[in-house]
Amino acid sequence: MIRLDHVFKRYPNGREALSDLSLDIAAGEIAFLTGHSGAGKSSLLKLIALIERPSRGRLIVNGQNVAGVSRSRIPAFRRRIGMVFQDHKLLHDRTIYDNVALPLIVAGIGGKEIGRRVRAALDQVGLLGREHSVPLELSTGEQQRVGIARAVVSKPPLLIADEPTGNLDPDLSLEVMNIFRRFNEVGVTVLIASHDLLLLEHFPVRRIRLEAGRLAGDSPAHVIASEPPPNPMSEQAALRNDALRTDTHPPAAIARDSGPANLLDPRKLIEQNEGTAP
Repeated sequence: MIRLDHVFKRYPNGREALSDLSLDIAAGEIAFLTGHSGAGKSSLLKLIALIERPSRGRLIVNGQNVAGVSRSRIPAFRRRIGMVFQDHKLLHDRTIYDNVALPLIVAGIGGKEIGRRVRAALDQVGLLGREHSVPLELSTGEQQRVGIARAVVSKPPLLIADEPTGNLDPDLSLEVMNIFRRFNEVGVTVLIASHDLLLLEHFPVRRIRLEAGRLAGDSPAHVIASEPPPNPMSEQAALRNDALRTDTHPPAAIARDSGPANLLDPRKLIEQNEGTAP
């Protein structure tokens, strides 16, 4: 699913964010990416999402060598990756439904299918019934759950999250982490960057630790004495496996897309910058 072979990332100012990084993350795995601020976590996620390119080394994502992905193919590449951000990246002048539906609209999915997928995604994060609200009418935790719904509505095989609980209190953080775990249970590969070690103690999954851009530790999943707290939304959002299981191949409409970067590029969606990697 993700393979790094001696990957380096050096910025024009000379700072080396990643140094000789090699690791593998298998399909269907869930892992935490840990390390202090500046350790290279966000830089690694940007490389995986092809927001940036490695300076050296080989990076394989979803079976594709990123070096071989042309600028025009970046949008299709990113559609098979769900991205969750610490600050949500929601469009505040659009409804919750519109925010979640946006990746499907860009991909050319039909209207009825959009409605089905949006409702299923909102159900899974406990927000079915709030689709006509706007983001500012929701709490911080609810806004983060909208971001997760948008990330998974296209049924990507890979979900990456950059400090998704950084602005949440402990209870909401556990709730969000349980949502990620549920998606992993139906086959989604999940990589979460977090520095909250106390929170991670509740989840016995693999931990990949970075330090100054280098691999400083790689701990396999372990067993903890107590079970993680139950998901408080479990009674209101039963799993719909058929709606969550990932697509093994991108739709033909996506495969044919060779246009410029689109709204799925976080820089295009939020910052209105160019949607191509350097």
